[in-house]
Amino acid sequence: MDELDSALVRMLQEDGRRTNRDMAQALGIAPSTCLERIRSLRERGVLTGFHAEADLAAIGRGLQAMIAVRVRPPTRAVIEAFQAFLEQMPEVISLFVLTGNDDFLVHVAVRDTDHLHAVVLDKMTKRPELADVRTSVIYGHTRKRVIGPA
Repeated sequence: MDELDSALVRMLQEDGRRTNRDMAQALGIAPSTCLERIRSLRERGVLTGFHAEADLAAIGRGLQAMIAVRVRPPTRAVIEAFQAFLEQMPEVISLFVLTGNDDFLVHVAVRDTDHLHAVVLDKMTKRPELADVRTSVIYGHTRKRVIGPA
């Protein structure tokens, strides 16, 4: 990735709906060059997709929590099966598979504390491989919108 690629990635992270013509003008390049660079970034897997971000409270999921989960036995089959289970839950918005004391860190967005309680007690704890679960309610959440090269 060169400077131009980095600038295009940054611009698209800031606003994925920005037009090709606008980005080309801002960077002082031809629109055809801009379009070809963006195509190349997609083909190389640097740009993996474009999406719209929704306000969780506005869609009825204003309470977020992180749920630390440990499963037993910690075999590949058990980890993969539990991961597949979590990925099917509509409340899960992000999932991390970990090393260390916990096997998963699950980011959920739910309606309220009753809904969170149901997710943990009625869904997760019914799984026989669940060994431990700890839930932390999230008071606030910010996310970096633009991530540059290291």
